[in-house]
Order: sequence, then C-alpha cells, then structure tokens
Amino acid sequence: MTILVCGSLAFDTIMGFEGRFAEQILPSQLHILNVSFLVPGLRREFGGCAGNIAYGLRQLGSPVAPLAMVGGDAQDYLERLQALGVDTTHVGTTTQSYTAQAMIMTDRDNNQITAFHPGAMSQAHENPVPSRQDITLAIISPDGRDAMLSHARQLHEAGIPFVFDPGQGLPMFNGEELRQFIELASWVTVNDYEGQMLCDRTGFSLDEIANRVRGLVVTLGEQGCDVWEEGQRVRLAGIQASEVVDPTGCGDAFRAALLHGLSQGWTLRRGAELGNRIGAAKIASRGGQNYRFTA
Repeated sequence: MTILVCGSLAFDTIMGFEGRFAEQILPSQLHILNVSFLVPGLRREFGGCAGNIAYGLRQLGSPVAPLAMVGGDAQDYLERLQALGVDTTHVGTTTQSYTAQAMIMTDRDNNQITAFHPGAMSQAHENPVPSRQDITLAIISPDGRDAMLSHARQLHEAGIPFVFDPGQGLPMFNGEELRQFIELASWVTVNDYEGQMLCDRTGFSLDEIANRVRGLVVTLGEQGCDVWEEGQRVRLAGIQASEVVDPTGCGDAFRAALLHGLSQGWTLRRGAELGNRIGAAKIASRGGQNYRFTA
C-alpha cells in the first residue's frame, strides 16, 4: 500500500529569537505595529507538510508518494526525498515560480510567527490525483486552496479513503466548503484551535463532525489529544518530551504516525497514541525532518 500525501513541499527558514514576543509587542500600539527581532540562530531546512509527512512515514517504514508542485529550485529537495525512498513520481515542477518558502521565527516560550510564500504550491491543482491501484490511503494536508478542493473530490471519486487535515489552510475555506470536505473525507484531524474554527464555520459540533466520518482527532499539544471513534470519545494523554528543542514539524510528525497506523489496519486510537510518541520525539529534535524514531 502506498500512501498519497497531498500537500506542500517547501523550504523552511527557521530563526530563533532568544526573547519573548510578548515583551516586544506593545498592545496599545498594535495600530502602528513596527517591530524587529534579533535572531542569532538561523538555518534552512527541507519542509512543507507533504515533505515532513513523507519523511515521517519513511522513518516508520511506510511507502509514500507526495502529490505536490515545486519550482525549478527544488532539485536538491527531490534528490533528498528519493534518497529516503520517497516516490517523487507525482511531484510536478514549474519554472515560473520558486518552491514554496516558510519563514518561521520561534521565541524562548516556543511561540511562533510564520510568513509563508506559496510560490509553486499555488499551481498544485494542475497536478491531479494519479490513477494507481496501489494507492489505497491518502491525506489532504495544507496546500493550495484549489488543489485541496479538487484533490478531495478526486480522491472521493476514486474511492480512496483520506484524512482531511486542513491545518493552517483552514481559514481559506467557508462553511459550505468545509462541510463538503467533511462529507468527502473518511477521517478529520485538527488541533484544538482549528477544531473550534471548524465548528464555528460549519455550524457542526465536534460530536456532529465525528458522526459524519469514521473518526475525528483533535490534538491538544502537551495535553495529548481527543479521539472520536465508533461514537465514543477518549482523551489520550500526551507524552513528555525529553527536552523542548523545536516545535516545528510536530503536527506533521503526528500526521505521519496516524497515517502509518491507518495503513496497518490499526484503530484510530492506536495510531493517535503513536502520534503522541512521535510528536514528543520530534519536539526534542531540531528541524522539520531531522528526528529519528523507532516504532
């Protein structure tokens, strides 16, 4: 079974701010906000949701194929994925744009400010879901707006069950569009903030969303996650990380573990438990694709 990961491939420029954002931003002056942060730590990583999830899946031994669009500057990224055993057959390339870029700044409390340039990701809808018998599971993760809509429809029409995990892409969609995603998806995963936004925009409660899909996961950071399956909700406790180094990519690590579990025929609860473990392993490492984890 090959897992199709629909989402972004991006370069992450990650900066470390040694202070606290809250100490630099004056609430009374938000109407004329003009701040500058000194960031002694800076590095460039391979990232993007599809890339990070694919990395995690390969660490767990699952075959994976990203469905994404990159620019002409991504050759080293594609070579890295191929070296990891990732099938890059369905990664399209355009010479008209740069590969998507994320600029992420993290303060000493692990709060983050991110600027994202979509670049080639904006053309991801031109890259359709492939017709392959070995693709029997997929995920819709943050990507270009049109790509997320079209890929969800194509997966449903092909009879391929998929996880809908909109992440930071959720605000791009109105209530009607989000209700359509839920109707097409087999599983929905969000964090607690996204879960509240999803409820507000669709008019559904979390219980109602759970009743429309096979399962629902709401992650709660260090507190673990809530899992709805077969009409029941259970709280899974979080795993204490050995140390807090960098939260970048923790959500993608969780997604990878969840997909790995589903591909193995596990219950959603068991996959989420693995997600908590691999997320803790990720937060104790540096960068989006540098952790090592043994299931």
